[in-house]
Amino acid sequence: MQDHQDMHHQGSSQDHHQPPSGTLTQPPAHGQGHTQHGGHSTHGDDDHTIHTHGQHAGHSTAMFKNRFWLTLALAVPVVYFSPMMAHLLGYMPPEFPGSAWIPPVLGTVIFLYGGQPFLKGGLQELKDRTPGMMLLIGMAITVAFVASWVTSLGIGGFDLDFWWELALLVAIMLLGHWIEMRALGSAQGALDALAALLPDEAERITDIGTETVPVSQLSPGDLVLVRPGARMPADGSVVDGQAEFDESMITGESKTVARGAGDAVVAGTVATDSSVRVRVTAVGDQTALAGIQRLVEEAQASSSRAQALADRAAAFLFYFAAGAGVLTFIAWTLMGSVPDAVTRTVTVLVIACPHALGLAIPLVIAISTEQAARAGVLIKNRMALERMRTIDVVLFDKTGTLTTGEPELKDVAVAEGADADAVLALAAAVESDSEHPAARAIVRAAKARNLPLPAATGFTALTGRGVRAGVDGRTVHVGGPALLRELGVVEPAALARSTRVWMDRGAAVLHVVDGGSVLGAVSMEDAVRPESRQAVSALQRRGVKVAMVTGDAHQVAQAVAADLGIDEVFAEVLPADKDKKVAELQGRGLKVAVVGDGVNDSPALARAEVGIAIGAGTDVAVESAGVVLAGNDPRAVLSMVDLSRASYRKMWQNLVWATGYNILSVPLAAGVLAFAGVILSPAAGAVLMSASTIVVALNAQLLRRLKLNPSEVR
Repeated sequence: MQDHQDMHHQGSSQDHHQPPSGTLTQPPAHGQGHTQHGGHSTHGDDDHTIHTHGQHAGHSTAMFKNRFWLTLALAVPVVYFSPMMAHLLGYMPPEFPGSAWIPPVLGTVIFLYGGQPFLKGGLQELKDRTPGMMLLIGMAITVAFVASWVTSLGIGGFDLDFWWELALLVAIMLLGHWIEMRALGSAQGALDALAALLPDEAERITDIGTETVPVSQLSPGDLVLVRPGARMPADGSVVDGQAEFDESMITGESKTVARGAGDAVVAGTVATDSSVRVRVTAVGDQTALAGIQRLVEEAQASSSRAQALADRAAAFLFYFAAGAGVLTFIAWTLMGSVPDAVTRTVTVLVIACPHALGLAIPLVIAISTEQAARAGVLIKNRMALERMRTIDVVLFDKTGTLTTGEPELKDVAVAEGADADAVLALAAAVESDSEHPAARAIVRAAKARNLPLPAATGFTALTGRGVRAGVDGRTVHVGGPALLRELGVVEPAALARSTRVWMDRGAAVLHVVDGGSVLGAVSMEDAVRPESRQAVSALQRRGVKVAMVTGDAHQVAQAVAADLGIDEVFAEVLPADKDKKVAELQGRGLKVAVVGDGVNDSPALARAEVGIAIGAGTDVAVESAGVVLAGNDPRAVLSMVDLSRASYRKMWQNLVWATGYNILSVPLAAGVLAFAGVILSPAAGAVLMSASTIVVALNAQLLRRLKLNPSEVR
């Protein structure tokens, strides 16, 4: 905390305050309604976000959703009119001219339309020599399509009618991928949110007045006018005027900072109370905001290459199925039965792609996401859910995360002969007309002690020093060291010993001066959230270390760390360097989760294995994170840890069931027990495949029993 010159604004009539840390900041009025900010387009529709990495490259969520619904509609008549399904369930579908061609015709549409993403994805995986889920699905539906047409056309006398299985397989796989992609985060959202911090236009000062120009037309050396409530269009240096700047979107710090002639200001920050003239020093890609944007983009790109658990299982099953298919065909051909070789091989390749595998992970993610949302945790990225169980250390941003970001009165000390309650009441009376957070904290503390406040008149804010008011005919000042120097008074030695201890731990000290005498002083510190102590100790009980990063001085950081029992502290860290601390921890072989709420946290959130944004924080921090906490309760991190561990167990259980079913059913379908009269027919294999899906779905539902409410997590 700083002294009182940073604790009060200039004049009561100009006592403007930005929203507290965590409030979503909005562009200035003149930029509202625009779809571009500083030359950058925004994209807020997740359904139409095009993914550029992994098996979903080039695909949007809406594409999978639309194809699923149409495929499902077509699958109903295909299944109903399928002779194999009618035989299995014992019903007789209606017969009319052309009824026999309903499954082949609609099945072909399903294969070409619904199966297109898997066919294209499978070819790409084949080209890249990285077989996975897409190739496994593509192989199964292609074999089913060809075999079913051979049967429908009566070629070779085969009974391989897989139209209904093809339809259900494509529909279920589309559903699984749709569910999965809804859980994926998009890097573009974070970059758009950063771009949205810039205004669309700027007021450039010329020899004949001012002109409104697009931000893209500004150049270093231009002089711009920034009015109250407007955002800085570029980096620059103040040449005329003084204003309080809201830099929370860059620094994450809640209190405004006074900027005057010669001070540097950053693009995206807001002049809250006065107009200033600023000389532009950097524009476009050279601004600090653009630098943060590049860090976010690089960090997110580096973290998007991880392979999902289900893809690894799919790769194994592809090799297993392909190998089993080849061996099956060779073995049955050598035994002199080519028709049986074809039948057995087709059956192996079709059932090698179980519905359960396509839903094993997406179902767990969907239920986990729902359960987490009920506990105030929004999971934006499936990999964040998977990785959280492996985290070795959680790195918390201090201000606004472990602390409230608002000052709190901690101690009161008085000169000899003075009464602590009387001094606090006097300070509260003087501050009662101010809306500054420090003033509100003093008044709040006095009211909490039920102290009667004397009436104050003539309130005046003294720029950079403190405040003054008349109380019972006396002139009383409240302010920091600068105020004492101006008044020419010296605090008593006994009081000085107390205030020195406060300052050593980083507290802001405000003195109460009556006339020429210092009656006492109060200490103001960033309030630690009560929930933070529980969060830290509970994480440590789970074997997870806790670290803290802050731009505050070492003594401030150490005081908070000692209060909370934190394992490691990074203090006096510049806003742009927070992600370096993440890299430092990762360099020790640790897996890191970062919890933060400001734009300056965005690169760190993106670079960490798991980025967790305080939901009330800036929109950029929220977009950069894989997980968003809807509230400010750090105990919600515990919910994420417990959910990750529980959901990972369910993922493995489902994958073991899905792949285990294949490991047992594929050899039976291949006919390894044919000598004993045990042969898995195509119909039976398809039914068992569907049954495995039911088991997986029921197992995933057990996650609903997990208690995730932050107040209940211990």
